Amino acid sequence: MLELLSPAGSMDSLTAAVQNGADAVYMGYGDFNARRNAKNFTEEDFASAISYCHLRGVKVYLTLNTLLTDRELPAAAGLARRASELGADAVLVQDLGVLRAVRQAAPDLTVHASTQMTVHNLDGVKACADLGMKRAVLSRELSASEIEYICDRSPIEIEVFGHGALCMCYSGQCFFSAVVGERSGNRGLCAQPCRMKYGWGGRPDGYPLSLKDACLIDKLRQLRKMGVACLKLEGRMKRAEYVAVITRIYAAVLKEDRLPTDQELRDLEAAFSRQGFTQGYFEDRTGPDMFGVRPENTPEPKELFAQARQTYVNQENPLVDVNFYAMVRKGEPVRVGVEDPDGRVATAAGDVPEAALTRSITADQVEKQLARTGGTPYRCGKVKALVEEGLSVPLSALNALRRQVLEDLSAQRRALPPRGSGEYHAGARYENPTAPPALTVSVRKAAQVSPELLGRAPAILYLPAEELSQHPECLKGLRPETAVGVILPRVIWDREWPGVLDQLKRARELGATEALVGNLGMLSAARALGFTLRADYGLPVFNAQALKEYKRLGFASATLSFELKLAQIRDLSKAIPAEALVYGRLPLMIVENCIVKNRSGQCTCEGENILTDRKGERFPVVKAAGCRNEILNSKKLFLADKPEWKKAGLTYARLAFTTENPWECVQALERYQGGSEWSPGAFTRGLYYRGVE
Repeated sequence: MLELLSPAGSMDSLTAAVQNGADAVYMGYGDFNARRNAKNFTEEDFASAISYCHLRGVKVYLTLNTLLTDRELPAAAGLARRASELGADAVLVQDLGVLRAVRQAAPDLTVHASTQMTVHNLDGVKACADLGMKRAVLSRELSASEIEYICDRSPIEIEVFGHGALCMCYSGQCFFSAVVGERSGNRGLCAQPCRMKYGWGGRPDGYPLSLKDACLIDKLRQLRKMGVACLKLEGRMKRAEYVAVITRIYAAVLKEDRLPTDQELRDLEAAFSRQGFTQGYFEDRTGPDMFGVRPENTPEPKELFAQARQTYVNQENPLVDVNFYAMVRKGEPVRVGVEDPDGRVATAAGDVPEAALTRSITADQVEKQLARTGGTPYRCGKVKALVEEGLSVPLSALNALRRQVLEDLSAQRRALPPRGSGEYHAGARYENPTAPPALTVSVRKAAQVSPELLGRAPAILYLPAEELSQHPECLKGLRPETAVGVILPRVIWDREWPGVLDQLKRARELGATEALVGNLGMLSAARALGFTLRADYGLPVFNAQALKEYKRLGFASATLSFELKLAQIRDLSKAIPAEALVYGRLPLMIVENCIVKNRSGQCTCEGENILTDRKGERFPVVKAAGCRNEILNSKKLFLADKPEWKKAGLTYARLAFTTENPWECVQALERYQGGSEWSPGAFTRGLYYRGVE
């Protein structure tokens, strides 16, 4: 069975989703979710929503899928505990610190890995299973063949994004909104910079980052056959009528096991689209055709939305199939029972039937009376009635018994499940190291590694595995006090693994001992090859509990989120050595759809590619592993003239070289070592002093 999961950004949207056939809804409760601007539910609303949904056979998933600070974790843990007590069916998380807190406070609450965890290969899914999660929401960029490969081998349920807005960046890896506008998408306040104008050659004259919405309505049979457990519809920020339209159409196509009609396709597009829909990722066919915008002043589909409102406003559609049983026998009370699809049974007994003076009641009359479930969530499947002849029962008595058993059944369906609960404990606090952090260096290209750079002996030199395996000569002149590490790609599809493994093995042979791991899907391979594990910024660390979780997973150090302020970094209890980026162009996006090729029609990643925004800021676009793009910040992070980063309790401070030439790399390292007054020209302090919402 392919579960249909609909968005519930408000009570109206929840009602619209349920009444139009959703099997489950996902919703926020409080401020700790990826749509903080939605009309998130209060505790009273949330309790009512769960009761409403469970009565009608619909599951409720709580979204707790943002990065949280240590100060926020106690409240989030309490919220998860209360949600579990109220009967929430699962919680979605991104932050491993939040996962740790949920385990303590709500041990019986099922956990799903949010798409914000950037789960996109089989090892990533297995890592989620090892963490105790029961379902993983895959990255939206995956093709059908990649999804099928994962489903065939996954130890847990797989959820796939089916309809709605596509982010340009892999979810969980986008820092654009935070770095440029101080509104963090990883904290639920994305300002959607991808929908703004950008361009090449200094002219912001297009929308190269604005993807059309996805629509897989005609792929439902294929998804079901592949073994996908759940299809997710996006739209917690959209109005209830939109939710009603898309849920109704997807539910009908799923239930009837058919293709959509032309009218249904038109209705989906009228409800909301950006110049049509795309299936580019699913079909493994990226390119400029996947992009579109929502024209200003697009008229509302008034007639379609008016019809949609009629499906859920003051409307009760029968959603739960039940079977009735009745017994009318001489000398015994009339008995009526009802059973729901989950095996719950409710029974009631009435008065003893009297002897019929004129006309006896028949089994057909009893069945017709019990089947009258209008105005309730129940739909009568079948009725079995054993009725002896010569007896009389008022129809009003049968109506009363029907109402009684349905009320009893409803109470059972609303009953709160027995759930264990606990208290959140932050645990032991670790003292900060007092020595200044050792400097590490990461490069994007082996050509950036010069004898002069090696001569300045950084503590660790990180290179992409591909670069090191192809250019081992770059290590000539390496000093014994410098360890060599490989940077694993943040995104590796399963079909790319053989080549990457060869690179990692070659790097190990060349003397690399450290592995900078930016995704859980790369963890097992790095561990198996004997690398010392170091968590990169792709594995977010926003609180002390996340550091404890990474320690449990075997990491020797972790890179802290550059969305934290230096004061927050200083106050963080560090269960393992902590590293922070202190120099370089911060990464803003990693994208599957090559915007460079979209621009020119050919692969020109190795040249200079600059994306310009409407304010004239220039963002370099560089090649990432697997012919992906990485968009870098317009200004370089520079802190060498500030003392605070040295006093934040860091064990390591990293200089991340991306677009620098070899000379600039040496100059930057020399400056941070205190040997010069060099600076990179225009620069930024990042978010270390500003912070994010």
